[in-house]
Amino acid sequence: MRKILLLFFIVDYLSLFAFDVRKVEPSFWWAGMTNPELQILLYGDDLKGADVSVSDSRIDIKEVVSLDNKNYILLYLDLSKADVSDFSITLEKGKKKRVIPYSLKERKENSRNRIGFNSSDVLYLIMPDRFANGDPSNDIVKGMRENSVDRKDSFRRHGGDFKGISDNIDYLSDLGITAIWLNPVLENDMPEGSYHGYATTDFYSTDARFGSNEEFKALVDKSHSNGMKIVMDMIFNHCGSEHYFIKDIPSKDWFNYPDRSQMTTFKINTQMDPYASCVDKNESSDGWFVPSMPDFNQRNRHVASYLIQNSIWWIEYAGIDGIRQDTHPYADFDMMASWCKQITDEYPYFNIVGETWLNSNVGVAYWQKDSKVAYPRNSNLPTVMDFPLMYAMNKVFDEETTDWDNGLTALYDYLCQDVVYANPNNLLTFLDNHDTSRFYKNAEQTDNVVRYKQALAFLLTTRGIPQIYYGTEVLMPGDKQFGDGMLRCDFPGGWQGDERSCFISDQRTKNENEAFNYTKKLLSWRKANRSDFPVNDVIAKGELIQYVPKDGIYVYARKLADRSIVVLLNGTCQAKTLSVARYKEVIPARTVNDVVTGKQFNFNDEVIDICPRAVYIFEF
Repeated sequence: MRKILLLFFIVDYLSLFAFDVRKVEPSFWWAGMTNPELQILLYGDDLKGADVSVSDSRIDIKEVVSLDNKNYILLYLDLSKADVSDFSITLEKGKKKRVIPYSLKERKENSRNRIGFNSSDVLYLIMPDRFANGDPSNDIVKGMRENSVDRKDSFRRHGGDFKGISDNIDYLSDLGITAIWLNPVLENDMPEGSYHGYATTDFYSTDARFGSNEEFKALVDKSHSNGMKIVMDMIFNHCGSEHYFIKDIPSKDWFNYPDRSQMTTFKINTQMDPYASCVDKNESSDGWFVPSMPDFNQRNRHVASYLIQNSIWWIEYAGIDGIRQDTHPYADFDMMASWCKQITDEYPYFNIVGETWLNSNVGVAYWQKDSKVAYPRNSNLPTVMDFPLMYAMNKVFDEETTDWDNGLTALYDYLCQDVVYANPNNLLTFLDNHDTSRFYKNAEQTDNVVRYKQALAFLLTTRGIPQIYYGTEVLMPGDKQFGDGMLRCDFPGGWQGDERSCFISDQRTKNENEAFNYTKKLLSWRKANRSDFPVNDVIAKGELIQYVPKDGIYVYARKLADRSIVVLLNGTCQAKTLSVARYKEVIPARTVNDVVTGKQFNFNDEVIDICPRAVYIFEF
């Protein structure tokens, strides 16, 4: 009898501890949000069937959702009558009871009206692990799966972190950058390849090897104090295979193909194909991105709410100024459209850019908000990535321009087709990024600084929101054929013991300094908003007027009211003469200095001389 009583006692004792809460997401929220509904996900042991109550009478429980997995409960709260407060959530199940403290915080003043990145900005893309290591003590974090640093291996972690970026904020500010886009910074506790960040294992914590949530927030604050915005990379299509969601799946419809039976075909053009079969669309959008990245089912309303709230939490908590959404077309169209709308309902001046990797302007245009191509569907995505222009720029500056379709004529022809875009000024434009070959593929190519100067001048003066990949300003090379790791090399000087530092002019080569100084000059000029000539406004808001390239010369202007900026590019290796009369619509008859060289040009003359492969920028 005593043994039976002891057994009952042990069973009861163990069941008491089985009822436990290990995750509360989000761990706090804010009062006064536009959307009064809050989803709280509780994860622990044997939570299903628990009675739930909250201690604040101003908070109503709209819904308690038990999922297939007994270890999860979802609470939906109505905060429309709530105010800033600390309260408790109580779970009771028989004799067992758990009390969870919770807070509704006060929003920062004017949080709703934060200004996102736009065409007045220049984004600088950083892969945190490869930029600079400011705190070697966090290179190895006890308990994490990939727990070593090997800079000789391009697939391993190298140790870059938030402090490394923070320590070099002055470098970026001096360069003339106005916004920093960070590749994913959330926890990536994967056994290998975790450096790039695209397999999230905790949506509410930064990766400890970069630094804490508080350190990330401090980096945002420091960037703001130096006049720079922060754009945060997010991934809604998938998570990492070490996330607790896939280790202990909440419900049978939380993921697409939880048995890993279908990888994506990467044929995202099926999402807009009017003739696509259902199976092709499904395999593209619902297949796993790679075997280590489980594909979320965003059609599940609970998954959708979780992801949408997570992005709002980071905006409100860290004060970020924009989001870049990875693999945007691979997720469910309707859910992503709802997400974009909910974000801009909450933050009307915020901006989101989606990765739309299609080598077709029609394909890219389909995903932009108010697209004529997608109508009556609407993605609500304000900004899309102009991959077709990137491919063109990587080609045309190597070619001799003709009056037909070679060289700079290809840029003219491409821009002629901007009618397909709902808002051409809301296109992210770039020469390269972390997924493509660098603009300089190899070290030998870096001798051609002229090629870079022409490309950068075009990037910074044409329509759109320009983005520069870290190290491009010092001609860092990298060819995708040798693997993604070679596109993501360490910035020279970001680590103690580096042979030299490209952060310091005295340690850069002649070509690197020439490229850096040219970049700095154009960026500083571009962001100027002088009273005598508002350069930033003219480039950010001015209409684009372009001329058919003639005799290898491409001329275009940005015009706003009575101000204009005129750019002349010689796409040939020969000296040319330019007939001024042809361009009198944008070039007044007067003498003016070139912004780049300071050289004086007299447009009262009938013709002007143009140097081989020259780039000139004039203010009128």
